[in-house]
Amino acid sequence: MCGIVGFVDWSRDLTLQKDILVGMTQTLTPRGPDAEGYWLSPRAALGHRRLVVVDPQGGQQPMIRQQGEHAFTLIYNGELYNTPELRHELLSRGYHFEGHSDTEALLLSYIEWGPSCVEHFNGIFAFAIWDSREQQLFVARDRLGVKPLFYYEQKGSLVFASEIKALLKHPNISPNIGREGLAEVFLLGPARTPGVGVFEGISDLKPGHVLFYSANGLHIRRYWALPNNVHTDDLKTTTAKVRELFVDSVERQLVSDVPLGTLLSGGLDSSAITAIAANRLAKEGKGPLQTFSVDYTDNDQYFKTNDFQPSADGPFIERMSNVFGTKQTNCTLKIPDLVEALKASTLARDLPGMADIDSSLLLFSREIKKHVTVGLSGECADEIFGGYPWFRRKEALESQTFPWTLTVGNRLQILSPELTELLRPHDYLQGRYEEALAEMPLLPSSSSVIHKDSRTLTGDQQREARIREISYLTITRFMPTLLDRKDRMTMSAGLEVRVPFCDHRLVEYAWNIPWEMKYAEGREKWLLRSALTGLLPDDVLWRRKSPYPKTHNPIYLAAVRTWLGQILDDSTSPILPFINIPALRDLMKLSDTMPSGHPFFGQLMDLPQLFAYLIQVNYWFVENKINLV
Repeated sequence: MCGIVGFVDWSRDLTLQKDILVGMTQTLTPRGPDAEGYWLSPRAALGHRRLVVVDPQGGQQPMIRQQGEHAFTLIYNGELYNTPELRHELLSRGYHFEGHSDTEALLLSYIEWGPSCVEHFNGIFAFAIWDSREQQLFVARDRLGVKPLFYYEQKGSLVFASEIKALLKHPNISPNIGREGLAEVFLLGPARTPGVGVFEGISDLKPGHVLFYSANGLHIRRYWALPNNVHTDDLKTTTAKVRELFVDSVERQLVSDVPLGTLLSGGLDSSAITAIAANRLAKEGKGPLQTFSVDYTDNDQYFKTNDFQPSADGPFIERMSNVFGTKQTNCTLKIPDLVEALKASTLARDLPGMADIDSSLLLFSREIKKHVTVGLSGECADEIFGGYPWFRRKEALESQTFPWTLTVGNRLQILSPELTELLRPHDYLQGRYEEALAEMPLLPSSSSVIHKDSRTLTGDQQREARIREISYLTITRFMPTLLDRKDRMTMSAGLEVRVPFCDHRLVEYAWNIPWEMKYAEGREKWLLRSALTGLLPDDVLWRRKSPYPKTHNPIYLAAVRTWLGQILDDSTSPILPFINIPALRDLMKLSDTMPSGHPFFGQLMDLPQLFAYLIQVNYWFVENKINLV
């Protein structure tokens, strides 16, 4: 993986602006610690930081290829998993290759197919190509938004980058925040509305979209969406197809010229990836597979089961490692380090994030990087196959809001009256919710297309329609938060982590599978478990879902509460105008006695994480020197 930066300007000679390009690109050094490259022309300037994974010599960027009088210059962040097929097709069409990198395959694909090249790719990517023939910049982002891309347009110019921090390094872009940005941070955060970059004027290119920028201005086009198909396969065929697609996805993503491992929690998703990877490496004589797990100091002493976290991971990790003969590394994080890393994780994400859920992954990634450069992780299986509690809980099915924010009371009560009046929280949240549902494809039926708001639906059809809504919301609004987290935290450590469950073929197929198949016998992800039968030990295969581990040590709550108290006591803290300080202090006093298991966001962000999130917000304001506009 890598970091990309660039700008196009129709009013000035960009060959004179290398210092700006270099300064922006250097902010992305953690994403690409191995190499750098720059390309400047009068109209366009491109910068690249590289993390070497495949073809160290042949994959250098910016990459330039000529076709007659015209040059095509590429910068690219990502990985293509169907490079062999692309090479075969392009060779048959008369192209020649100078190396074996996916970068070259991508650039030649653009030369052959133009903007429609993205439809030929299986992978995760954000890339930009300056097309001298068209005098146009072409930018694309992968279908599910695994790789990030932000941009800023102003007065005949466009600036873009993998991360917001690189944009803010440009002299024409200031760290300004308006009403929308405040609403995103205080009401939706750590989630973010697709396309919204929080800072004024900054947007992110939505997943499955391409961008064109020329003298005629900016044009954005969607090239992919979840397909609206009637699922006609029977259960046996469906189960076999899910297994086939998933195994193929994992095996494709094992390609690497550098050491590789898996992130193993002992849960279904990471264990399935580990099993396939271990078997494949053993077959090729490349084992043992390296596996990595994370835990926290004294978590065995303080862990308590609840509906969101029904069992500890340790015994299942050991079971998987023994069965598949992996080289297991256990990373135990210390609570003071976890707290301190709230700062680094905020800087890595460029926004307030998932508190210690972020900071722990950042520290975990640093440990993994000591051993391997590439990892495979089980993110997104719950979104694709309906693993979260909100897919089946009555209150979520009957709610008219995002199902991962059903308990926002603690959050809203600590907002200052002035901020509440400005943001009108319920209106903003409801508007974003309805906006998301308006995008959703109509529900397919065996005989016709059913509108989700049809009054003629039967009870079963209404339930299916509602679960489909929740599935769409989860894939397009909740899943990006986890993908942002995974990308920023791992790449800040120079670690490339791949997510096989985000293979678009698997997502497309699973999207239209009826809920009765996914949730047969009343078990979350029953279909996926059934598809993996025989691959995993039964106790792992049928283990109840348990999410990414977090600390249960009361020292963590005490530490973030103390830190937050110091912020409230400091009259210069920038967060103070936005907070109802008496209400927050009352909440802090009660925090020792309040029960867990009622997160304000997702499954893991409970009261300690709310305090940590506010710490991150304040730190974000300070470090970015944010201006209110």
